[in-house]
Amino acid sequence: MSSSTRAQARIGQRALLLTTAAIPLTGWTVHALALHRRLADSRKDLLTGLPCRPEFVAYGERVLRTRRRDAVHVLLLDGVDFKAVNDTYGHAAGDTVIQTMGHRLARWCATRRALAARLGGDEFAVCAVFPPSAALAEITALREQLQQPLQYEGHTLRLDVSIGIARAADLSGETMSRILRGADAAMYKVKKAEATFPYFATRADAYADTVNGRRAGRRGTHLPARAA
Repeated sequence: MSSSTRAQARIGQRALLLTTAAIPLTGWTVHALALHRRLADSRKDLLTGLPCRPEFVAYGERVLRTRRRDAVHVLLLDGVDFKAVNDTYGHAAGDTVIQTMGHRLARWCATRRALAARLGGDEFAVCAVFPPSAALAEITALREQLQQPLQYEGHTLRLDVSIGIARAADLSGETMSRILRGADAAMYKVKKAEATFPYFATRADAYADTVNGRRAGRRGTHLPARAA
């Protein structure tokens, strides 16, 4: 065998060894990426594809650390009479309403520095960064978009939402969880006609009494409080 032939053979052997070694690495990389995607998907709401509460709170905490608090706005949105859709048209129609709300929120957030999440049932939350002068107009426009009617199997479904707003600047030093609680209390006041939209949460709202860790009036708060 000539020297050039032997050299080519050695090169071929090295290439084979490198290829053989790369196969398990590539396989593991693909597996790791697939696992990462599954983990990411597990943190999303299955019906809407939006993040869930833990990811939303974590995002809000990052925003509070990196943005001016006077620009950070947290919204709590709750469907009005969505249960009537379920009762009248069935659960598939109710799911369509929830999906539509989620998709509308996702589209709105995609063109802004904002994140929407589904907290459960017909409750959603938004954390958005706006110039203070533009915030009210932005939130009002979002409310109008969410309330656009929905066509479902030949029926026109009228959508309505109650929105509570918490400005981080009004709740200086508070965590994202506390600000979200303020927005929740503000939403509840709007929903019960104790306040009119737009209503901005106060510190008293953020520290409103809770039952079992939940705002009084939520489902489940009629149960006896857990022992401390």
